[in-house]
Amino acid sequence: MQKILSVSALAFLFMLSSCSSHTKKIIVFANSSIQLDESGKNITITEGMTHHEKELVFNGTDPVTLQVQTPAGKVTLQAGDDGLYIANLQKDTIVGSFQHIGADNGKVTLTTDLLKQKVDSLGKLTQGLNVSAVNRNYFIPPSTLSRITPVTAARVFGPYTTVPSGFDASSVPEIYKFYTNKEIREIMGRLSGIGK
Repeated sequence: MQKILSVSALAFLFMLSSCSSHTKKIIVFANSSIQLDESGKNITITEGMTHHEKELVFNGTDPVTLQVQTPAGKVTLQAGDDGLYIANLQKDTIVGSFQHIGADNGKVTLTTDLLKQKVDSLGKLTQGLNVSAVNRNYFIPPSTLSRITPVTAARVFGPYTTVPSGFDASSVPEIYKFYTNKEIREIMGRLSGIGK
């Protein structure tokens, strides 16, 4: 009888912990400081040219609705499912993808054909082509919200930020890197110059 009670108690604790673990993490990218009210759901963005980020965490099963006041007007964004989201409140589109980072420190040799393929792929990404949840790459226009992964413990490196060379990839379950379209075009220009 005591064994049955122990199993029932464990099942109850598991159910209780799974009910309380509903989380929506929203990373806000903006061109100016990000001003929040006490609830964290009312955001004001002013004119600016400097990249800013703010991480918001909401617990509970209910959808999270953000009311955003931008210089261009009001925007409403909603996060329904649990997971990690990016709210792009910048003037430029944000693009990015899952990063395959491992312990292998070997050198990669890029052939001219492989380099051309990478530049073509980046060009398509800036246009929103070949973007899908299966490919784990993202095209996030201004004033939109995109769910990146159900894994809220994933690590996101935003625009104008590099993944540190000494970063321990084993410390997080998933890694994503995002850029502005302007950054991608600059990278494409540099890569195109290398191939000539």
